[in-house]
Amino acid sequence: MAPMGRPLLNRRLAAFGTTIFAEMSALAVETGSINLGQGFPDSDGPEEVREAAVRALRDGRGNQYPPGPGVPELRTAVAEHQRRWYGLSYDPDREVLVTAGATEAIAASLLALLEPGDEVIALEPYYDSYAACIAMAGGTRVPVTLRPDVTGPHPAFRLDLDELRAAVTDRTRLILLNTPHNPTGTVLTREELAAVAELAAERDLLVVTDEVYEHLVFGAEHTPLASFPGMRERTVTIGSAGKTFSFTGWKVGWVTGSAELVAAVRSAKQFLTYVSSGPFQYAVAEALRLPDSYFHTIREDLLAKRDLLAGGLADAGFTVFRPSGTYFITTDIRPLGETDGFAFCRALPERCGVVAIPNAVFYDHQDQGAPFVRFAFCKRESVLEEAATRLKSLAG
Repeated sequence: MAPMGRPLLNRRLAAFGTTIFAEMSALAVETGSINLGQGFPDSDGPEEVREAAVRALRDGRGNQYPPGPGVPELRTAVAEHQRRWYGLSYDPDREVLVTAGATEAIAASLLALLEPGDEVIALEPYYDSYAACIAMAGGTRVPVTLRPDVTGPHPAFRLDLDELRAAVTDRTRLILLNTPHNPTGTVLTREELAAVAELAAERDLLVVTDEVYEHLVFGAEHTPLASFPGMRERTVTIGSAGKTFSFTGWKVGWVTGSAELVAAVRSAKQFLTYVSSGPFQYAVAEALRLPDSYFHTIREDLLAKRDLLAGGLADAGFTVFRPSGTYFITTDIRPLGETDGFAFCRALPERCGVVAIPNAVFYDHQDQGAPFVRFAFCKRESVLEEAATRLKSLAG
């Protein structure tokens, strides 16, 4: 107990201890296991983008505080990117904001747009920072669960639109949407997004969309919610360089939206990091202007890696939910005679030298996520081949 008889940690964060990623990554180091838990590539992105960062450092660009909204070069590049890929038009001076990765963009958006007691609908399972940021803003989390569907030829997690509609109350302030979706790999269809847009307009809701995996889609199409009629003025769209260009440590993200929404998010963001990643902002501006061939190549490379690991997981006895987006595969461990994802993941390094993440950490209803485990495939093919070989011991 702290002095004055009161716990030191704010009660809103009391439920959030050390993340499962830290625990499992430490276990990977301790056991010498292949770490397919935390989602970061094991090789750097394009050499020309890395050299652009070096050039910016040497030229003295970004070594001191960059402008609060982000360097003009990057804000312009983000606006060009949205127009190039989706036909969305944004003013780089008023409708684009650079952040310290998507994580800060999420935090700043929720802190800016929520009042204590506001309800936030989030698709469950959800990235763990969503829950913490909603709590810090004083909001109330309302999960809508993506349900596993194994009836067709390709098992997948699906959104129940009726359940989403039923979750909206008079206290609902916004929907926090993630597509392509981590951890399930689901990519919401145009029809599903149109229904979300209709619901948001009907109930006068804001929507924050996390679209950091926008270019990592396989056999599917990513469509920004902001492109639907009436949604530009009520949608905060979040993007990031880390996943698309394999420089996750640079922490360069951005927000696009109406001038009013971006001004609100900027009001919160300025008291978080204020600014960050100065030289890297110039490099990301160049990265966003890479030719289409780069974006096609990274997609095809990850598709091959997805199929490699998915095949190994199937051979090991898992039910595999082959993702339509992101670089994660969710599996069901029940065919292996297991039901507790936490116990399975904690034992897996000793059993076969591989680390994964239990999906239950991404659920409010942990029983719904208990038998599911997530593996990352954003690794070198040789690493994935070795992991698949080790995992085959589970089948025996």
